[in-house]
Amino acid sequence: MNMSQWTDVYRQKLTTPENAVKVVKTGDWVDYGMGTAEPILLDKALAARKEELQDVKIRTCITVNKREVIEQDPDRDAFTVMSWHMSGYDRALAAQKRVFFTPMSYHNEPGMYRDLLDVDVAMLVVSPMDEHGYFTFGPSVSASDAICKKAKKVILEVNEAVPRCLGGYGHCIHISDVDAVVEAGNMPIATIPFTTGDDIDRKIASLIVNEIPNGATLQLGIGSLPNTIGAMLADSDLQDLGFHTEMLVDAFLEMYKKGRMTNKKKVIDPGRGAWSFCLGTQELYDWLDDNPFLAAYPVDYVNEPAVIASIDNFISINNCLEVDLYGQVSAESSGIHHISGSGGQLDFTEGAYHSHGGKSIIAMRSTFKDHHTGKIGSRIRPTFLPGTIATDPRSTTHLLATEYGIVNMMGASTWERAERLISIAHPDFREELIQAADDMKIWRQSNKK
Repeated sequence: MNMSQWTDVYRQKLTTPENAVKVVKTGDWVDYGMGTAEPILLDKALAARKEELQDVKIRTCITVNKREVIEQDPDRDAFTVMSWHMSGYDRALAAQKRVFFTPMSYHNEPGMYRDLLDVDVAMLVVSPMDEHGYFTFGPSVSASDAICKKAKKVILEVNEAVPRCLGGYGHCIHISDVDAVVEAGNMPIATIPFTTGDDIDRKIASLIVNEIPNGATLQLGIGSLPNTIGAMLADSDLQDLGFHTEMLVDAFLEMYKKGRMTNKKKVIDPGRGAWSFCLGTQELYDWLDDNPFLAAYPVDYVNEPAVIASIDNFISINNCLEVDLYGQVSAESSGIHHISGSGGQLDFTEGAYHSHGGKSIIAMRSTFKDHHTGKIGSRIRPTFLPGTIATDPRSTTHLLATEYGIVNMMGASTWERAERLISIAHPDFREELIQAADDMKIWRQSNKK
């Protein structure tokens, strides 16, 4: 078909949001796109049907705008919303029992859709259709292809502001595979600012940068610490860095603008940076648009530990909330208070360790301030609070970093782990951690001071 023929098909499927959501029935499973791909107009139209529907289950991930199906149905009379990964908005609602969490290892998500999950209706925001009849999933590739292929009905919300993101595979959908299209005009998509950290973040970043060789392939998480590391790498003298990352963040753009990020040394996807979803500044989205330097892939490729392990000198850098003296890492909850999600941290922890010359680094500030009491606490704890989720089991933890140093957990006995972790704890908490380790029978008598 030529362009005019695909345009005719598009026009046949073009409808209003109100008409499009009529396909949703009581008891259905509905999937929204992830992050910037969560629908706005379709969400509002579906929420307006609250009085007609019951027991509609909606899967979301990293909500960046208010969800009308939640705001208009606070008692969950019609809609039950679940998230694969909590944003700040999701977190606040989870504390009110208005949003529920779905655990996963991120690289398993597409497979769960293919093999286990029901999807009656998928609703996603996409970039405009090209001359060949394809829409790209924009900054939210992840599991979008698997969701659409499993869905009985696919509705697209086309937004002219969404960048056209090129990829390896699984980054686009054809009009022939779509049931309905609604148009959102040029609606700005959610952004987050690029902000670096304070002196403590800079100290941690400087320790981590020293662990990175020329030609390394990087994965970074989100937040001020990874941004600080990226800014420091951009100003370093390292050469030919690459990236293969679940989340594309502004730190990579900063390295690219300073000539550090070339992707030339990668053994897979050479010359291209591989990523699965993106959230950042408008400048970052502009960089994404129609850029062959960047390759979007489903997350079961990007986060597959065997793929990560096949890339030499792979350096994975992620944040966490706290670590216990056994070396378990929590990046998603503190007690029963849910904060973020399992995400892909374990995927990269496993994969980077098995890379030739690779390293998995989990970083954190040594202390935190309790928002309720104002007291300072240690992020290195004897044991987790009841209900705290271990994102990374102690058997997989490799390098841990605070502003006081970097230590290796791999191959270390219980007493060695306790000793090394206490050495990077804040000095104000070391004596009580030593006493706790002794009570836990993981402190050598000869280590006592």
